[in-house]
Amino acid sequence: MKKKRSSSTDSFYEVYESPVGALYLIFAGKDLCGIEFVKPVDLPLKKSSSSLLHKELREFFKHGKDAFDQAIALTKGTEFDHLVWMALKEIPFGDTRTYKWLAGKIGRPNAFRAVGQSLGRNPIPIVLPCHRIIESDGSLGGFSAGTDVKRRLLEIEYYIKQTKA
Repeated sequence: MKKKRSSSTDSFYEVYESPVGALYLIFAGKDLCGIEFVKPVDLPLKKSSSSLLHKELREFFKHGKDAFDQAIALTKGTEFDHLVWMALKEIPFGDTRTYKWLAGKIGRPNAFRAVGQSLGRNPIPIVLPCHRIIESDGSLGGFSAGTDVKRRLLEIEYYIKQTKA
């Protein structure tokens, strides 16, 4: 059963136009609690382009910003999910790792399928970079916004990393 997002007065969304399309940034107060690729229907829009996250996303897409300072709140998921999602922060910009690597990283080396399912529930893609996880054979694997978006994110990171080298 899906948990309905809280529609309290301090929850809202902003829109960030990115090279991979519109990103809907979901906030609970000052904390980021979601990035979605489909417009939320149950939250009010707050028009802003000066938030810290907007600046950090611009730096990410233009210059390869690797770590985000924006405060996040994991309002969904299990303890296992949170462990998986937070481990994603250790993958450097422009690099990829496998589902198996991530399972080992969290101390559950045989849980690579569960890791994949957890990544599909990641509420804050890009900031918690699940797009950097690929199959052991080098194929892309899945992504909540589709493999075309995943491929584009990886290409953006690759080319920015190459220009920095």
